Amino acid sequence: MKKRVLLGAALAALLPLLGRAAAQDLPKLQFKAVGLNGPTVASTVDEIPFWRNTIPQASNGAITVDITPLDQMGIDDKTMLRLLKLGVMDFASMDISKMAGDDPRFEGCDLAGLTLEPDKARAACKAWAPVLDQQMQKNWNAKLLAIGGNPPQVFWCRSAIGGLDDLKGKKVRVFNNTMRDFLQGVGATAVSMAFAEVVPALNNGVVDCAVTGSLSGNTAGWTEVTKSIYPMSLGWSINALAVNLKTWNSMDPKVQAFFLEQMKAYEDKMWETVRQATAQAETCNTGRQPCTMGKPADMKILEVTPEEEAKRKSLVEGPVLSNWAKRCGTECAQAWNEKVGPVVGLKAPVR
Repeated sequence: MKKRVLLGAALAALLPLLGRAAAQDLPKLQFKAVGLNGPTVASTVDEIPFWRNTIPQASNGAITVDITPLDQMGIDDKTMLRLLKLGVMDFASMDISKMAGDDPRFEGCDLAGLTLEPDKARAACKAWAPVLDQQMQKNWNAKLLAIGGNPPQVFWCRSAIGGLDDLKGKKVRVFNNTMRDFLQGVGATAVSMAFAEVVPALNNGVVDCAVTGSLSGNTAGWTEVTKSIYPMSLGWSINALAVNLKTWNSMDPKVQAFFLEQMKAYEDKMWETVRQATAQAETCNTGRQPCTMGKPADMKILEVTPEEEAKRKSLVEGPVLSNWAKRCGTECAQAWNEKVGPVVGLKAPVR
């Protein structure tokens, strides 16, 4: 028994040395990555440090990545997958629901109102990830490497609202089709608008409310042009990190193994950040301390009553799932029912 303990201790001490030795064997490589919107917590807390610090350090300086947030490059985030397919960048992070104009499957694990907790959102996307990766490799010359998220996507409004019924007739900024389906069900007018355009639109009354993350809106200055937050979640703005398939296939197997190992830790880190940021959002938006991930503000956070939750569930089971299944097709809906349905306890209609 004592020998086994000593052997286990020796192996535990040896593993980090083996990891460093493997890192030293990696060839010198430099890659280009385009990332998420710079003001988001997913970018500042996870993505930029991952590429600029973690990857060079873990590879002992062998691998470096030039990462630039998409808003700093003036790129329309709906075009990210197309640009990755063309090899404009080696790696790209993107809100997968914004890719749904090209393929509705990209909405599959982040339908509006589908999940209300980070762990459930992650489980739904883990179940759906093989479908996304298959489509990326088949049609987009890309390989899916990791999936993360953001704090819940909630309503930021110029004035206080009492619930979903108060959204009727209002203009609400959204950024994907499934949110449009949800708002259609409550009689609101959905307005598509880039993230960078929202603050002036809210300030000038072009829109009455806008949907984004409960912390992303804080860090991007939405607290200066809105008065209240209605915290009904319309999703998690799920981020997918993918690599150009030609770039991936050109890598030495040990480089691929290095990236796959790093991606596992990165994905865990992203979801831990989602949990922390979700808690921090309420703290910062109401001016309490400690506020370490955002800016102290004086926002009114409205209550989501059990009656409102029942309306949300009805909208998800009705127009949200129905319209998405129609866009995605019979085969797609059947795959969703096999993979995501059991995770969330719902079933998409199959035509």
